[in-house]
Amino acid sequence: MTSFEPARIFVIEDDQKIAQVLLDYLQVHAFQATHCSDGLRALEMVHHQQFDLILLDRMLPGMDGVTLCHAIRQVSQVPIIMLTAMIQEDDKLEGLEAGADDYVCKPFSPREVIARVKAQLRRNAINAALSEVGDGVFEVNVSKMSIKVSGLLLALTAVEFRLLAELIKHPGRVFTRQQLLNVVSEDYRESSDRSIDVHIKNIRKKIAVVSNYSECVQSVYGVGYRFELD
Repeated sequence: MTSFEPARIFVIEDDQKIAQVLLDYLQVHAFQATHCSDGLRALEMVHHQQFDLILLDRMLPGMDGVTLCHAIRQVSQVPIIMLTAMIQEDDKLEGLEAGADDYVCKPFSPREVIARVKAQLRRNAINAALSEVGDGVFEVNVSKMSIKVSGLLLALTAVEFRLLAELIKHPGRVFTRQQLLNVVSEDYRESSDRSIDVHIKNIRKKIAVVSNYSECVQSVYGVGYRFELD
């Protein structure tokens, strides 16, 4: 997507009324919207088309939203906002563990969804100038939204990138969970301390896949987390 092209939003929703409302609102706000109502078909489309953001219903025919989110994360780090009628915290966390960047509970205001879409796109906009920070082990490339450990690329979601990049920028500094929530979300009312714990757990697992530095993201009991190589 360039500054002259509308962002491409993929709406994966089997309720036709909800899907049409979302498509109408997205088009009014100058987004290019594509719709699919089946999980398996949606995965095929992700493999063959490029999207800037996905709105993903949790309950879908063909393949449920959580399974589909896992599958998308195998091939793409596109921002994903999950739409769910399940309001239990464990259900929301399951979506985050699958790789979703955010979630909106049904019934929702279309205006809220548009605000979440804009916030995710704003956070993921690629900077024109290359900016790298690192310590010789971890390399953060802001323009590409990528982090390497000892030269090996981490398969991070957008939220995981923002969290780890913020920690790396301030080695030794202790961040509370609320401060980390502020890094990844403009609306904290639907978030919880546990969501940060899930993201940190996923970050550690992904670091462990490519290196022995998974413990560099350290827990500070009763407070939050810090980044420390030693």
